[in-house]
Amino acid sequence: MKTAIVTDSTAYLPAHLLKELDIHMIPLTVTLNGEAYEEEIDLTTTDFYDKVRGDGPLPKTSQPPIGKFVELYESLKETHDAVISIHLSSGISGTYAGAGQAGGMVEGITVHTFDSEISCYPQGFYVLRAAQLAQQGATPDAILAELAAMKQTLRAYFMVDDLTHLQRGGRLSSAQALIGGLLQVKPLLHFHEKVIVPFEKVRTRKKAMKRIADLLAEDAVHMPLEAVIIHGNQPEEAEAWLAQLTEQLPSVQFTISHFGPVIGTHLGEGAMGLGWVKRQA
Repeated sequence: MKTAIVTDSTAYLPAHLLKELDIHMIPLTVTLNGEAYEEEIDLTTTDFYDKVRGDGPLPKTSQPPIGKFVELYESLKETHDAVISIHLSSGISGTYAGAGQAGGMVEGITVHTFDSEISCYPQGFYVLRAAQLAQQGATPDAILAELAAMKQTLRAYFMVDDLTHLQRGGRLSSAQALIGGLLQVKPLLHFHEKVIVPFEKVRTRKKAMKRIADLLAEDAVHMPLEAVIIHGNQPEEAEAWLAQLTEQLPSVQFTISHFGPVIGTHLGEGAMGLGWVKRQA
């Protein structure tokens, strides 16, 4: 049995990994000033942040049309018996639901959908592991069992410079947004039960990043980890944090990723995050 791995653009996996591991990607869309762009295809992350800087209207984001999934699944059934389609949290997007609906419309191939309950490169951790197992010939059930096990150790925390993006985009309630307006608080955020909620209140950006690093260090004591630094158009800050974390936690394997246009619409420029999961032996 040959299993195809599908994800969406919000995993922000580099093109070379998509190609090497034969991962199929469906893009979400961001609309700026009335013009729609498929992220990672029509619009680079750097161009996105350049375009949205200032006080203009907040861009709009939208999930892929179900027809895009149907078209992809139809093409995959020529060479595959099954699909595992891994998507950003169903609590913040209808993408996962759309993938499932499309799977029910295609005959001749079994489509399994997986709700990552998160987004960005931590979502990518699931995708990369699934693709590796698929290349090794693992069954869909075995891959899904591995992904479920990964959920037990996967963590991610992030901070934003300005909560108004999350509030205006409907991804954080007005009451929750208030906590960031008091005493210049920099709330740490995370996904809980599929939605973005505050984790802790921290006074400064520096302290927020240190707190996230401390949470990583706590888990690194108990198991080997792979981790990712995720930045909102802050490459130099991300590199500096990488150097610092690598020195502090030499046992952890790090990479750097980014908040692309769709997620960047809701977090804003300057967001920083750190995600990690138990490393495979």
